[in-house]
Amino acid sequence: MSGTVFINGNIYTLDPARPHASAVAVKGDSIVYVGDAPGDAARAAGPDARTIDLGGETLIPGLIESHMHFLHEGQMLSEMDIYWKSKEEIIELVAQEAARREPGEWIIGRGWNHETWDVRVWPSKDELDRVAPLNPVALSRADHHSMWVNSAALRLAGIGPDTPDPHGGEILRTDSGEPSGILVDTGMFAVWNALPVPDDAETRRLYLLAQDELFAFGITSLVNASQTVRNHDILDAACADGDLKIRVYDMLATHADQDQAWLEAGRGPEFGKYGGRLSARAVKIVLDGSLGSRSAWMMQEYADRPGHRGNERFSDEELFAIVMRARENGFQPCLHAIGDAAVRQAVRVLDDVLRARPLTDHRFRIEHFQTVDPADLRRAIALGIVPAMQAIHLASDWKMAQVRLHPATLATAYIWRDVLDAGGIIAGGSDAPMDLVNPYYGIYASVTRKDLNGEPSGGWVPEQRMTREEALKSYTLWAAYAEFAETRRGSIEVGKLADLTLLDRDIMRCPEDDIKDTKALMTVVGGEVVFDRR
Repeated sequence: MSGTVFINGNIYTLDPARPHASAVAVKGDSIVYVGDAPGDAARAAGPDARTIDLGGETLIPGLIESHMHFLHEGQMLSEMDIYWKSKEEIIELVAQEAARREPGEWIIGRGWNHETWDVRVWPSKDELDRVAPLNPVALSRADHHSMWVNSAALRLAGIGPDTPDPHGGEILRTDSGEPSGILVDTGMFAVWNALPVPDDAETRRLYLLAQDELFAFGITSLVNASQTVRNHDILDAACADGDLKIRVYDMLATHADQDQAWLEAGRGPEFGKYGGRLSARAVKIVLDGSLGSRSAWMMQEYADRPGHRGNERFSDEELFAIVMRARENGFQPCLHAIGDAAVRQAVRVLDDVLRARPLTDHRFRIEHFQTVDPADLRRAIALGIVPAMQAIHLASDWKMAQVRLHPATLATAYIWRDVLDAGGIIAGGSDAPMDLVNPYYGIYASVTRKDLNGEPSGGWVPEQRMTREEALKSYTLWAAYAEFAETRRGSIEVGKLADLTLLDRDIMRCPEDDIKDTKALMTVVGGEVVFDRR
């Protein structure tokens, strides 16, 4: 139970009773002092405590990533890097991989975005066939809602001219009816099922690789937005061995019937195991796709694809049964909804569930909440639904959104201020690796409504900005609330877990365009320094 004293800091606590301090004392895994008296801090920490002089640098509560894909981030770090590269660069990388791999060996990558290419059209299987005829190729789009594959991958997945579109997805086709090489949403599932599955040791390595990256950004905990029972148990073993130190809040993935497998095994929700390191008490339910893949379920047709409104997954009756099953078994339903039609269905069904089985403190979540009719927004907030929104998506998508959406729908997109003014909160995150996990990009986008190039000047629809304090709360206090952890995390207060992030600048006062350049100097989880670049 040796302690640590942090002195001479510029400390933002997010505790309204003491919003600012210069000293913090930690004993064991908890905060035992917050204030401005180093002597009192030292006494609280105990006689063997070490002292860390922060030198005036800014200390904030440990950052919480409220929506990401933990294993996929590790895979992205270890796979071929095609993130937002040009089509020509990607094809050359595939050719290089094919030259060094054995025939039949998969080539896998993720992160392409045709909206960033000079010619903004879908790529084709023929372009991959020319450079990798003997290797199956599967390249996930940045949003992970469509996939670019070659003929070898289609054969292994059993997809041909006569394969029908699955419900909730598409197999895009050429004029002759052949699969073009682009699979959307559930159209990808057959390829997913054909991909090689990493063994337990490799899966653990990928998780730990992602953990190191997150610590370097000052992230102390995350919500893992889609998890299998097997991989949760791998995390459990890594926690038990002391290798996994970051805090993980798992959402079980319904698309693979993982919640049913969990229940059939006689398991209930798990919360805060290993000193608050690991939880599994939520269920992820995907209602539609993404804007980039034109698969978000919209009430109005896409401006750049007449007659198409995206892909819905469930009838109201089907969704009600899934949500009710989660609610009856003590799990928190978290509904992926990007299009306004999907958000409307989510709000409607969640309301029906709450009427059927009232629950005062439910914290039902809607993940993304990206386009939403004002009436549905007000209804969601009145019901106590928590929007988990990713500000970095605006930075990536604002130009594309103006092409995809008609003006009336565009006016309802990324409306953070409307959520907050209606009395709601926002749980912030990145959706990594679908977008960049760097939390300072997200905070910057929240405050400026600009992309990473500083465009548009003055911000896109600037009246929807968050304040700096709101943006920070979206990654701390509000994020903790969204996973039932606000009494233990999210602010620097006596009695809370000692999760802390030291920054190289004062993000509450520096020029707003400099927020995106912030670096974490030190990351502390449960009183342990897990990253230090000072």
